[in-house]
Amino acid sequence: MLPIALSCGEPAGIGPEIAVAARSILGDSLPFFWIGDPCHLPRGTALREIARPAEALSVPASYLPVLPQNFAGQAIAGQPDPANARGVIDAIERGVALVQRGEAAAICTAPIHKKALKDGAGFAFPGHTEFLAHLAGVDRVVMMLACDTLRVVPATIHIALSDVPHALTPALLEETIRLTHAGLIRDFGLENPIIAVAGLNPHAGEGGTMGREEIDWITPLITRLRDEGFALRGPLPADTMFHARARASYDAAVCAYHDQALIPIKTLAFDEGVNVTLGLPFIRTSPDHGTAFDIAGKGIARPESLVAALKMAARMAAARGQNGND
Repeated sequence: MLPIALSCGEPAGIGPEIAVAARSILGDSLPFFWIGDPCHLPRGTALREIARPAEALSVPASYLPVLPQNFAGQAIAGQPDPANARGVIDAIERGVALVQRGEAAAICTAPIHKKALKDGAGFAFPGHTEFLAHLAGVDRVVMMLACDTLRVVPATIHIALSDVPHALTPALLEETIRLTHAGLIRDFGLENPIIAVAGLNPHAGEGGTMGREEIDWITPLITRLRDEGFALRGPLPADTMFHARARASYDAAVCAYHDQALIPIKTLAFDEGVNVTLGLPFIRTSPDHGTAFDIAGKGIARPESLVAALKMAARMAAARGQNGND
């Protein structure tokens, strides 16, 4: 068994306190270690510093295993300090390196504050996902949001809705479907996953009366991929594909744009959703929330999403094999 590396994320956010809470909930049933500055953990945290990941396996359940990482600044709840930017980035890089060397099964990342990273270290990436793709040396990854009852993948993500029809190209949708299919097999242990593909337009275009993308290229693309052996459904009207009976008919849904995918999963599992990056040569999960500066340090942050992210990372590592690597 290999432990999971948990990068600290933004020290002024809720990352440190939910890491402690997750350890309290999971104990030693799911071994993980936290990479960060021990001084940034809540006052009174019971911790054990380790020199290498394997030592986390023998740390008593009542202690948080910590792989120390030096930071330049203090952590004041709700007040991000750009002086800590380099330490946050280093913690992510260190976690990835440990997974790539086979010393950790996966990396789980606590939320970062991109402005602080940009201000303090010239961070040039839109977010975690793009940075991890850079570290892995891959050109394209996809974001999956997952919970026990639904997995969704938006083909386009953080762009204006008016830009979606131009950004959603046949090449992009095909690549998203292929990466999702491969990830469901490799990371979730599904031999022949069924993927539902949402239409772009209301009622999936309703025969061309509400848009022609479904007729002109989405349906032909799905037909061609079916001929290759993919188990695909769609294009489906997005307003009828997320109720319980519909969800039971597929393993993941590929959606056209951000809100089409995220509204249903956040409605079903607001506190338990997990962000998964598919297409990396290593496993990465993350809680599906931000730094929550408004509640940081108040002892009210909920750790359920982090617990779910750690559990999903462990299941994905088991699906890939004992090391969690290719």
